This record gives sequence, structure tokens and C-alpha cells, in this order.
Amino acid sequence: MELARFIVRRAIQGAVVLWIVVSAVFVMYFVAPNDVARLLAGRQADPATVAAVSRRLGLNRPLLDQYAHFLNQIIHGNLGYSFTNSEPVTTLIGQAFWVTFSLAVGGAVLWLIIGVSAGTLAALRRRHAVDHAITALALFFYSFPTFLLGELLLLGLFYELHLAGFNFFPGGGYVAFTQNPGQWAQHLILPWLTIALVSAATYARLTRASLSDVLGEDYIRTARAMGLPARWVIGRYALRSAITPVVTQFGLDLGALLGGVVVTETVFGLPGLGQLLVISIDHQDLPTIIGLVLLASTCVVVANLLVDITYVLLDPRVRVS
Repeated sequence: MELARFIVRRAIQGAVVLWIVVSAVFVMYFVAPNDVARLLAGRQADPATVAAVSRRLGLNRPLLDQYAHFLNQIIHGNLGYSFTNSEPVTTLIGQAFWVTFSLAVGGAVLWLIIGVSAGTLAALRRRHAVDHAITALALFFYSFPTFLLGELLLLGLFYELHLAGFNFFPGGGYVAFTQNPGQWAQHLILPWLTIALVSAATYARLTRASLSDVLGEDYIRTARAMGLPARWVIGRYALRSAITPVVTQFGLDLGALLGGVVVTETVFGLPGLGQLLVISIDHQDLPTIIGLVLLASTCVVVANLLVDITYVLLDPRVRVS
């Protein structure tokens, strides 16, 4: 019951945050500009076109009516139609979302496995060659630009191997999971590696630092003195307590990724949310931009809610009250 109240309280706080974001978006796009209809229609548009755009967006209504209509449309999942191709914004986002979702979740699982494993190994072998090697590699990939790593993977694992007659790694594009699961994974291997290698460096350093501190706690020394197996002490007690900062970082990173991975999707030609955002900004497609901003905000809020719940489940010392 206490956990349920905690979840409800956090959900209400998240809803308030989303309302603030929605209100800020409304002010930025519909209040701050002097003439929104003229801005969207373009400088060369005739008065009739400007008037049509104004009627289509409801800009000829009083400001409070516009705000109420804007909130009502969002609550009912109606984000309007794209100015670029006249398709519903929800349809465009829905098509692109699963591409970004596949990229984000696959990359997140990979970087979590690599980062936590490497950080744990480094913490258990502190000041040894393994620790120094993992720390050096983490610093190297942490400093590596994502776009450059993607290009190097394309050069080494696609272009050079393609010249050698080995065509396992595609150079880009996307195949839906429902169409062919094997090709779906094959087209996402290089993007997954690009995201995972850069992000895993953060998790390796974070896990190493956190686990090193926990291993020095009194209750860990007591568990070892009682003769408990080392694997049990590390996995059941030490790692469980040390993983909470990793969970926080993971929730924030995954929420941001689901909002759109612009660089990676552009490098590998993936038709996800990031690419949709770039196209929408180029064409000043206001409804699509607003929809993507709201989706990104929702992903971050939901990710933070899941992090709070996971905190309570992982660490009994965290009070839900």
C-alpha cells in the first residue's frame, strides 16, 4: 500500500512537470512570436495563405481559448497534421518511434552489460593492470565523438569488409522486426555498437567508483568474515547497493535516447525520431516539432518514475515516504 501511494505521488508530480512543459511549449510557439501564422506560412506567402494557416491552428481565437484548445487536443492524443505531407503527426511519430525504440533499447542493454561488467571487474582488481586498462579504455571511448565512432565503424566493418567480399554488416537503413528479425538485428548492430561503446564508458567508471566505496563498508567486511562466498557477497550485497547510481544514470540516458538519437540515426540513415526532428526543423513543421518535444519530455518523466520505483526495490534503505 505504501509503495502504491509512492507511485501515485510520483505520477502526479510527473503529470505536473508535463503540464509545465506543455505550457512552456505553448508560450514559445504561439505567444512569443509576433505573428505565428506569417512565420509558418513564410515571408513570400500571400494574405489568404496566412489567414488559412491562422484558421487551421486556431490563432484567430482569444489566447485563453487557444490554450484550452491546445491542452484538449494533446489530452486526446490529437497533435494535428504535418505541414510537410499533411499526414497526422501521431502517425509520423508512431512510425519513427519504433525505429528509435529498437535502437535505444538494444544499445542500452549492450552498454549496460559492458559498462557494469567492466566497472565491476575494475573495482575487484583495483590498482592492477586490468583496472588500469579498463580505466584507459573508458576514458578513450568517453572522449570519442559519437559521429566519428559511427563513421569509423562504417569504414572498418562495412566498407573495408565489403571490399573484401564480406557483406554481413549493412551500411545503413532499417528493416522492421516484424518483417525479418534477423535483418532487423543485422541492420542495427553497428548503431548499437556506436551508442554502447560511448555510453558504456560512463557506466564503467560509475560502477567502479560506487562499488569500490561499497566494498569498504563494515557490513561487507562482516559478511566476508562470516565465511559467505565471495560471489554471494558481491552479487547479493555489494553490487545491489552500488547499482543505485547506475540506475539513475540509466533512466536519464534511456529517456533521452527514446526522445531521438539524432547523430546516430543520421550517420546510419535510420528513419527514427531524430531524423524526423531534423526534417521537421528544416521544413519548419511546427505540429511535428511540438509532438516530438512532448514525446521527449514524456519519455524523460516516465524514465524518472521508473528509476524512483527501482530505487525502492533495490535498496531497502530508501524510504518511500
